[in-house]
Amino acid sequence: MKKPQWVVEKEQAKRAAAQETVWLFGLHAVRDALLNLDRERLRLVVTRNAADRLGDAIPASGMEPEVCEPRKFNAPLDPQSVHQGAALEVKPLNWGSVQDICVGKADLVPRVVLLDRVTDPHNVGAIMRSAEVFGAVAVIGTRHHSAPETGALAKSASGALERQPYLRVRNLADTMIELQAMGYLVLGLDGEAEATIDTVLAGKRDRPVALVLGAEGPGLRQRTKETCDALVKIDAAGGFGSLNVSNAAAVALYAAQERAQ
Repeated sequence: MKKPQWVVEKEQAKRAAAQETVWLFGLHAVRDALLNLDRERLRLVVTRNAADRLGDAIPASGMEPEVCEPRKFNAPLDPQSVHQGAALEVKPLNWGSVQDICVGKADLVPRVVLLDRVTDPHNVGAIMRSAEVFGAVAVIGTRHHSAPETGALAKSASGALERQPYLRVRNLADTMIELQAMGYLVLGLDGEAEATIDTVLAGKRDRPVALVLGAEGPGLRQRTKETCDALVKIDAAGGFGSLNVSNAAAVALYAAQERAQ
């Protein structure tokens, strides 16, 4: 019997994903990937100076580096990449499912960040750094129209990509509904909202919270807004514009921290 087209496409996508590799670059990103036991590492290209600066991370990884001269750096990177003499080819990380990651731990009331069409890898990398600092259990984007795992994202995340779960799902609204079924309060950041994070979370900080942020300019899509439990804003001093999405994520995560009621 001939397989349905959707089954064929799914199998093709799975095979393509298995073959996909990513080139990480920059000393922080490469060092943390070398020390990450969950990373499948394939090829390491470094200058002598970078090898010295990476120190024990190279022997600890068990890799044999390709050492080259700075002017003959032969890793296949964009010429504009600030690689600092270090590049590492890896397989993307597999963090598991939303259910597995977002259930949280016994001593932690989880916080999650969801990104609606945030495509700039520098913004996503900065959000991942904030998520790690404030203890979020995951950053979640979509498979399409969101920043994939790339060298630029890893460099902006400054090592957080190796430790902070970054999940990419097929449908953001469906994932929000899944989180709601797990007990999450889902809050969408919207500059035109009336309520603030503090007012909505009053008496509810013991609940798991998911913060949804949209791309700068378009903001949250209509279905995303309709799926949220509430729309909230970050209090600002007068009408002085809005925050960059990565700054908004940091402020929102701080505002949503669990505190004594």
